[in-house]
Amino acid sequence: MRITQRDVFVAGAALVCGWGASAVAQRHDLLGPAVWDWNKLAVQKTDVGEIRNLVRQPTATLSELEMHVTTLNPGLSSHPPHTHPNEELVIIDTGTVETLSGGKWERLGPGSVIFNASNAPHALRNAGGTPATYHVINWKTAATPTK
Repeated sequence: MRITQRDVFVAGAALVCGWGASAVAQRHDLLGPAVWDWNKLAVQKTDVGEIRNLVRQPTATLSELEMHVTTLNPGLSSHPPHTHPNEELVIIDTGTVETLSGGKWERLGPGSVIFNASNAPHALRNAGGTPATYHVINWKTAATPTK
């Protein structure tokens, strides 16, 4: 059996169409323009306060974007000091917190921003007498280490 130019063309066209369909299917779950209404966010009670999960999804430029808002009860920590490969921002909304950053604890209030670098030890605790609320934004890219 002889392979003709027509056979090569048809096989090539099928391959290109398959790749295109695969790319479209993979982009289907990308986060596009979105808004989150504070008054409509589901509140989940936790042992240390509460959490409102916004999103955990890929975007056009990120492998994953994860955002949530935590309210931490007075005197409590969200978790012990830890590390993770993704980078994150923490934006303090209300209350007073202490954060472990660069090997030292720092006290911060509303409007303060914390950047937790990839694999850098960090932690956060409520250092005030009222609940502390903060917004967390995590992201992963192709450059994010696997560990």
